[in-house]
Amino acid sequence: MDFRKLCTFETFQQLSSHYGYGGNFRDVIEQEFTRIKGNPHSHNPSSRLTHDTVEGVRFRVLQHFNTTPKEYSVIFTSGCTAALKLVAESFPWRPHTESEVGSHFYYLTDSHTSVVGIRALTSGRGVAALPVSPQELEKRAKDETRAEDVICQTPHLFCYPAQSNFSGRKYPLSHVKAIQARRLYPACAHQGRWFVLLDAASHVSCSPLSLQDCPADFIPISFYKMFGFPTGLGALLVRNNAAGILKKSFFGGGTAAAYLSGEDYYVEAANISDRFEDGTVSFLDIIALNHGFESLDRITGVMTECLDLVNPSFNSTIIICIHGIYSDNLFQVKSKQLDHLYPFLLSGGMHNIQQHTFGLARYTYILLSSLCHGNGRPVARLYTEGHFDSPITQGAILNFNLVDSKGQIIGYSQVDRMASLYNIHVRTGCFCNTGACQSFLGITSQQMKRNLQAGHVCGDNMDLVDGIPTGSVRVSFGYMSTFEDCQKFLNFVAECFVEKPVTVDQVRLRMLGAGTAAVEGSSEPASVKITNGELCDGDEKMSEASLKGFGQTDSDSHREAYTLANIYIYPVKSCGAFEVHDWPVGRLGLLYDRGWMVVNRNGVCLSQKREPRLCLIRPQVHLNANKLLLQAPDMDTISVPLENSSESHTGYGVCVSKVCGDRVETVDCGDEAASWLSDFLGQPCRLIRQRPDFTREMRKSGAATSTSLSLVNEAQYLMINRGSVALIQKLISSRQDGCEGDQLLDTQSVISRFRANLVITGVEAFEEDNWSHLDIGSTRFVVTGQCGRCHLVGIDQDTGTKTKEPLMSLSAYRTGKLTFGVYLNHLVAEGSATAGVLSVGSLVKPEPRTL
Repeated sequence: MDFRKLCTFETFQQLSSHYGYGGNFRDVIEQEFTRIKGNPHSHNPSSRLTHDTVEGVRFRVLQHFNTTPKEYSVIFTSGCTAALKLVAESFPWRPHTESEVGSHFYYLTDSHTSVVGIRALTSGRGVAALPVSPQELEKRAKDETRAEDVICQTPHLFCYPAQSNFSGRKYPLSHVKAIQARRLYPACAHQGRWFVLLDAASHVSCSPLSLQDCPADFIPISFYKMFGFPTGLGALLVRNNAAGILKKSFFGGGTAAAYLSGEDYYVEAANISDRFEDGTVSFLDIIALNHGFESLDRITGVMTECLDLVNPSFNSTIIICIHGIYSDNLFQVKSKQLDHLYPFLLSGGMHNIQQHTFGLARYTYILLSSLCHGNGRPVARLYTEGHFDSPITQGAILNFNLVDSKGQIIGYSQVDRMASLYNIHVRTGCFCNTGACQSFLGITSQQMKRNLQAGHVCGDNMDLVDGIPTGSVRVSFGYMSTFEDCQKFLNFVAECFVEKPVTVDQVRLRMLGAGTAAVEGSSEPASVKITNGELCDGDEKMSEASLKGFGQTDSDSHREAYTLANIYIYPVKSCGAFEVHDWPVGRLGLLYDRGWMVVNRNGVCLSQKREPRLCLIRPQVHLNANKLLLQAPDMDTISVPLENSSESHTGYGVCVSKVCGDRVETVDCGDEAASWLSDFLGQPCRLIRQRPDFTREMRKSGAATSTSLSLVNEAQYLMINRGSVALIQKLISSRQDGCEGDQLLDTQSVISRFRANLVITGVEAFEEDNWSHLDIGSTRFVVTGQCGRCHLVGIDQDTGTKTKEPLMSLSAYRTGKLTFGVYLNHLVAEGSATAGVLSVGSLVKPEPRTL
C-alpha cells in the first residue's frame, strides 16, 4: 500500500477505534492544549521559550533586590523553608576536633522555626549551634574591623531575620557587613570566615531590600508573602562569591554536567542555579511571578515614572526588561544602559508600599494602645520594641493580646472566632517563632514544657493554660490594605471586647503624636466616645446593661422538673433539622442522625461555614417507607433509600472521606441526588453516606468501652437547655437597647442556631456544664465535654443569612472558651441489645460532677 495512504486518519481509524475523548477532538485541542510550555531542560521551541522566560524571571527577581547576575544567582525552591534547608544541607560544616575548633552556627533567638531547625542538622555533624539574643548581639560588639584571617578559614554561619515575623521589628541590615567583617558578636569572638544567612521572608513583603547595601551571602525569600501567589514557590538568592562553598550531597535531574551510572563519577553543572535546582522547576509558577511584579509596578505607578526618566528611544527595551521577556543580547543592553534605573525601581515601588503599610500599622498601633475600658484599664497588651516611630525599625505587623476590664488576658481563640463574624482574618498562636513568643509573653522554658504536658501543641486552639496565654494575635498589613481595614478592625475591638463606655488614654495618645483630641489643661484622661469608627470629644456614655445577675434564676425555678423538651436529628450533616417526638436510639446515636453528608467535586465535606444554603435543605426520615426525603425551596422533593439493597447504585463504589480529621468509609448515593444538590447549591457536589459496616471510634469517649460515631464532629449527642437560651436572649436584648435596625432573636431561632439533638427545660442557665452523667427516661448518658462555638451559630437556619448574634452576646458573658451545650455519649448497659426510644416529655435526672 502507498505510504501516503497509510499516513491518513482513515487508516488510523482502521487500526485504532479509541481516539479523543468524545465530541470534536479538534475543538478540545484548541481549547485545552494551546500555548504549551515545554520542559526547560529540552531544546525544542516550546522548551526554549520556557527556558528563556524562566531566565527572564530570574533577572527580574535580581532587579527587584537591586543586584545583577554578576553578583547573585537565583535558585528557585518550593518555599522559604526549602531554601533554608538547602543552605543547611550544603554548607561545609566542620566538626569540632582536638586540633580544630570547628564550625559554629549562631542564630538570633527571634527566628522562625525553620531557622532554628538547622541546629538539628548541625548537631548530627558535631557542630555547635548557639542562640544569640538581640541584646547580646550588639552588647559584645567590637569597634574595629578584624583583619581577614588567612590562617584560619573555618566556615561559620550566622542567621538573623531582616524583620521579625512575630513583632515586625526590623533588625539593622548593617549587621550583614559587621558580621562578615567580624565587628559584631558572635563573629568577633571566633576566628574563621563568617557567612550571613539573612532571612528576608517577612521583610520583603512590604519593604525594599537592596543587596548593594547589605550583601548577605544567602537570602531565602517566599513569593507568596510578596504577592499572595504562587503558594509553593520560593527562592534562595546566593552571592556568587559564596556559592563555591556550598556542596551538595545529592544530585537530581538537570544538575549534572555529566555522570556515570556504572561508577562513582559526577561533574556538577557550572551554572549555580542549574546545580542546585534538582529536577524540573515549577516553571508555570515561576512564569506567573511576572504578573506579581507587574501588579506591584502598576499599583505603585513605578512604570509610568520609570518611562519618564529615560530617552523615549529606550522605552521598548525598558518594557521588555521590566516584563521579563528576554533574549541573550538584552541582558547586555540592560546591564550597560539601564543600571541607573535599579535604585529607582527598588525605592519607587517598594518604598511606596513600605510607607503605605507602615502608616496603616502605626495608626492602628496608636489607637489600639490608647484604647481603654470604661474603668480606665487598657484594652490591649502590645508586643513591640518601640512605638512605631519609623519604617526603618518597624514593619507593618501588629502583635498583641486583648485584656478584659479586670486585667485578664482574653484568649486568642476567642478573638479569632469573633473576628470571623466581621470577616476579619487574623493569625494567632506563636507564629512559628517560639523565641520571640517567650520573650514578649514572659513564658519560661519550664512553662513551655508544662504547657505541652497540659496538651498544648503548636498550632492548636489552647490559648490559655492556668490563665497564662500560650500565644497572641497578629495583624499584618499588605500593599492592598486600606484605611477602612484599620477602621473596621478597631471598631470590632471596641464593639466586642471593650467594657463601655469606650475611652482612650489621652496622655498616651498625645505622647504617641496623635493627641489633637486631648483636652488642654486636663490632668485626667478625657473620655472619648467611639462611634462608627470616628473619635469625638464628649462625656456621653455608651449604655450597656450590666451582666450582674444574668446567670441567676428565681428561687422557685427548681420547682419545675427537668424534662426533655425537644428532639432534633440532622440526617444530612450541616443541613436542616428534622424535629421528632419519639425516636429510636441506635448504636451511633439517634438513628440516622448525621448518616449522610454533602461533598464537593474533590470529595471534601461541605459545611455551613462555606455554604450557608445547606441549612435550607430540609431532610426528613420516613422509617416505615425506608426513605430519606430531600426538600428545598423551589426544588422538587426527591428520595434516597435509608437502607440500600445490594443491587442499588451499582457502579458507585466505596469512597474514603474525612470528618474532623478522621478517615471514614462512605458510599455514594447516586446521580439523582448529586444532580439535585448541584442544582440547588450551584456547584458540583454529591451525597454520600457512612458505610453501614464501617466503625468510626471516638478518640476520647470518657467511657470504659469504645464509642462509635456517625458523621458527627465530636460525640454522639449534643444537648442544650432552654435556661441558657433565655439568658442569651436577655443578653442580646440588652446589647441592642437603643440600636436601630437590629432584630431580636426569638427562642426558636436561638435554639435552631445551636443545632442540638436534645433540648431540656427546668434547668438553670449553663447548669449542665457541671454534670457528669444524666438519665433521660431509662436511657443513661455520660457528659464528655462542653461544645465550643464559632461563627457558625450566626447563621439563621431559616434563611441562611449571617448575623453577629448570638456569638457576640455569648462572648460577652462567657470567660475563657466560648462554649454552649454539652456533648453526650450513650451508656449501654452490659448485655443490653437495644437502647430503646427517646421521647419528648421524659424526665431528666442529672448527676453533678464530683470535685
